[in-house]
Amino acid sequence: MDIGNRIRTLRIKKNLTLQELASRTELSKGFLSQIEHNLSSPSIQTLEDITEALGMKLSDFFVEEAQEQIVFGTKDEFVDEQDDYVIHWIVPNAQKNKMEPIILDLQPGKSSQLINPHDGEEIGYVLSGRVKLCFADQKKNYTVKKGETFYIKGNIAHYLLNGSNKLASVLWISTPPIF
Repeated sequence: MDIGNRIRTLRIKKNLTLQELASRTELSKGFLSQIEHNLSSPSIQTLEDITEALGMKLSDFFVEEAQEQIVFGTKDEFVDEQDDYVIHWIVPNAQKNKMEPIILDLQPGKSSQLINPHDGEEIGYVLSGRVKLCFADQKKNYTVKKGETFYIKGNIAHYLLNGSNKLASVLWISTPPIF
């Protein structure tokens, strides 16, 4: 374990300056800097003082935080097959995040589910084919072709329609999660 880096990371997470940590531990700023840069090793007592000032127990200091998954592949994907479309949940459990990405494969002549008004925004990028972005209470629809993007507020009910005879595929991201 890189003790110095762990101390620095925890200090920054707590929004403490090196001087503030020094004051709380009664250690010098220079000595703490040497520890953070692994130029000096703290005694067990000193490490306990530092962890206490950071609001944790010494035993918790050595528990490595679980790495959050950053890269997702096809093995992580969940596929929901409906009659008219297929939703590829490309980030598992994205409902806990601030945004939710899916890939929507829309069969020819079919539409997506109706997305009811919500306090959020959505962006879609057409990967293949073309779709119509339809708003439930307006007569205006927007055709979005391969390589084009739509960006909308979620305050009006809407859906996608594939009016062509080819499969359409859209990367669709909402914030907050709504799918």
